[in-house]
Amino acid sequence: MSEQPHRWTMIIDLDRCTGCQACVVACHAENNVPVAGEDEVRLGRAMHWLRIERYWEGEYPNLKARFVPMMCQQCENAPCEPVCPVFATYHSEVENVNIQVYNRCIGTRYCANNCPYIARIFNWFDPEFPEPLNEQLNPDISVRRRGIMEKCTFCIQRIRRAEETAEAEQREVRDGEVTPACAQSCPTDAFVFGDLNDPESRVAKLARSRRRFRLLEELGTEPAVIYLKGGDAYVG
Repeated sequence: MSEQPHRWTMIIDLDRCTGCQACVVACHAENNVPVAGEDEVRLGRAMHWLRIERYWEGEYPNLKARFVPMMCQQCENAPCEPVCPVFATYHSEVENVNIQVYNRCIGTRYCANNCPYIARIFNWFDPEFPEPLNEQLNPDISVRRRGIMEKCTFCIQRIRRAEETAEAEQREVRDGEVTPACAQSCPTDAFVFGDLNDPESRVAKLARSRRRFRLLEELGTEPAVIYLKGGDAYVG
């Protein structure tokens, strides 16, 4: 067993994902991620911590679509960490999560250049939340200024809330007690989150599946996101 207290891991079942993007919307709402707009997206300035990659297979009329949710892979050997000149990103030995310190970041974008998953986002503008969107801001998450890097955090505010509650009640964090916004919103239960150090947890059992694989595993990044191969694709 790992020496780390927790190995928070995300399992994504590609056989269940329908590409509805409910997870993307939930991520925006939970983490105060502003909407960039169509013009900025055309310039490659989309603001999504989580995106749905879509791949097409076959020929019409037997055209099939496959969907792959893509976020920060929370690599244990993250290529983004050693290139940061101000140590704004580092690996948490407690949560096994790649941390981003917004107040320390100076926006060099070296981490984005070194990320093989294209999972880091540069905040080009001061965020705007026109009414009534300003009423839904999450008080547990800071609203980031322009000129810094952002990324998925596995909803670390939820992780820490569960850990603090368990510590106050003098017990271990229960399996299923931590649910990131993407997993909570998924209508097909494609996302499963939990502690890989707990052999009885749902993620530990799914991680032993023969369908498991990790993206760009040959790079040795040791991602904390595990995908389960899909079977028949969805017909588009």
